[in-house]
Amino acid sequence: MDPALDAILDVNSPIEKIAGGMGFIEGPVWIAKPGYLLFSDIPANAILKWTPGDAKPSVFRHPSGFDGTAANMANMGSNGLALDKQGRLIVCQHGNRRLVRIEKDGNVTVLADRFDGKRLNSPNDVAVRKDGAMYFTDPPYGLEGQDKSPQKEIPFNGVFLLKDGKVSVQYKELTRPNGVALSPGEKKLYVANSDGARKIWMQFDVARDGSLSNGKLFADLTGRKEPGGPDGMKVDRKGNLFVTGPGGVWIFSPSGKALGRIKPAEVPANCGFGGKDGKTLFMTARTGLYSIKVK
Repeated sequence: MDPALDAILDVNSPIEKIAGGMGFIEGPVWIAKPGYLLFSDIPANAILKWTPGDAKPSVFRHPSGFDGTAANMANMGSNGLALDKQGRLIVCQHGNRRLVRIEKDGNVTVLADRFDGKRLNSPNDVAVRKDGAMYFTDPPYGLEGQDKSPQKEIPFNGVFLLKDGKVSVQYKELTRPNGVALSPGEKKLYVANSDGARKIWMQFDVARDGSLSNGKLFADLTGRKEPGGPDGMKVDRKGNLFVTGPGGVWIFSPSGKALGRIKPAEVPANCGFGGKDGKTLFMTARTGLYSIKVK
């Protein structure tokens, strides 16, 4: 879409399918040492692990997002994954309706499960600041009936900040806040809105204390009719955004200009950088895991 893409991606780079046959996969995060990828299979209620050279992923953790039984099992598993500054796994749990940390010994520490005394909806994605604070989104996808669910206790779908053990709402005007990512200098926060009627990404200024202000429209693809919408995203070292959207992974410059699009065989729901040199983009796309080399 723009010549600037040539500095980011070789358009002749092949898209490789790593594995298939999964339910609906999300939240890829690369573990640098010893070198493997973790990602969620939401319907399977599992976090899967893929190491380069493996024929197929293995189960890393089950259950991953819900410890009970429910009719709405398809949306009960874990979703977004991230690492904190100590390298511990942070997990957005749909069914358990909480944000948790997996300790090195495998035990679970609950980081957030309530706001203002009310249960969260179903934490979806999370971005971790260098100081350990975390931004997470809380749409109602894990609730049967979503906004109409009798289990829904918070009357909005918010963007939250977890800092020093306290949860504060930073924005509550998006109908379906989803993917979340920080700019390289952590001065900007980006949030996707996965509403088919308003396929947008918002940009916020980040203050030193973590609070958000000056929310404004970053990109709008509401008019695009291809399958898929705003979901997970990552930001590269130059500040370019790799966002899952209609028909594939869109690449935007820091100013919001569309530079190009990556279109695997299935519509991606999330993406993440990894590999030995950090220059592989992994894409979790419905039932399949894909990758492409970037510059």
